[in-house]
Amino acid sequence: MSHPVDVHVGRRLKQARTLRRQSQTDVARELKLSFQQIQKYEIGSNRIAASRLHELARILNVTPGYFFEGLDDANPEASNDPSLDIVNAIGSIKDDAVKARILTFIEDVAGVTVARKG
Repeated sequence: MSHPVDVHVGRRLKQARTLRRQSQTDVARELKLSFQQIQKYEIGSNRIAASRLHELARILNVTPGYFFEGLDDANPEASNDPSLDIVNAIGSIKDDAVKARILTFIEDVAGVTVARKG
């Protein structure tokens, strides 16, 4: 059975990766690993070594501490951060033009511009 800390760190890894619109393969390639290893990290079945966590923080442009944020909350499962839900919902939209309009709306509301690939 996975340790709750490993599960939490894995969820944070998935959130950071998804929010940056990187695939498991993209991250794995940078680490010279298989995408299956990234999957195992994300579900918490494999622990992430400190050196690997440092590399992941660099790749995803977050601090190493990012992976532990919210860990000490009384009930981390009940996190009120809907970011990953939003990304997953947008990812399920098939029409790229609709996705682009939603992204523009979110950028306007947030007052930021997201770097786009390609």
